[in-house]
Amino acid sequence: MTGARALKREIRQVLADSGQDKAMASIGGHRPRQAINALISHFYEAEALIRWRAVTAAGIVTADLAEAEPESARVIMRRFMWMLNDESGGIGWGAPEAMGEAMARNSLLAAEYASVLCSYIDPGQNFLEHPGLQRGLLWGLGELARARPQMAAWAALHIAGFLDSDDAYHRGIGVWAAGNMGSPDNLDRVHALTSDRAVIEFFEDWQLYSVSVAELALRAVSAITRTQEEE
Repeated sequence: MTGARALKREIRQVLADSGQDKAMASIGGHRPRQAINALISHFYEAEALIRWRAVTAAGIVTADLAEAEPESARVIMRRFMWMLNDESGGIGWGAPEAMGEAMARNSLLAAEYASVLCSYIDPGQNFLEHPGLQRGLLWGLGELARARPQMAAWAALHIAGFLDSDDAYHRGIGVWAAGNMGSPDNLDRVHALTSDRAVIEFFEDWQLYSVSVAELALRAVSAITRTQEEE
């Protein structure tokens, strides 16, 4: 049986060098609980690409586990929630992203935990105050909305403030999430960001790349318009 330290090293190497399918096949060869522990350790990785891939992989492992062992997957989701709790003693890096990824891929988890993730953007609920966590939350909500926009409708009501933020990551990730949510209520703000030339590092499809807020806003305008036409 692979020791914890050796597994962490192995998974880091896989995340660094492999495409998503190959990486997940390798990670899937380990017991889910061991894999999750190793992946969470890389939520704090200094190298951004490794960190993002670890977050995504953790969401995929949790979603896959929910198919065979729903209660075991719930334990992991509750662990992510605990990481975001002030009483945990930590900051909770990566937790909202992993939750969003898991729910985008598994309908059972989405049905049970989407409202929890949405509550973190609601000032009247469990609002996350930390700006860095807010970036991750916006990405997690965007992933949830990409697959299940109706389950992120509550969050769409509270995203406007991030589209007006001084933080380019809030604006960029926020406008991408707003596009996935498809809500016309944010369309004026989304349009306004199509001239925003600030550049951020954005993670999508297993890759981290530089993109302007304006590019993400243009995508969002198209997505919202398409949603309106389909309704």
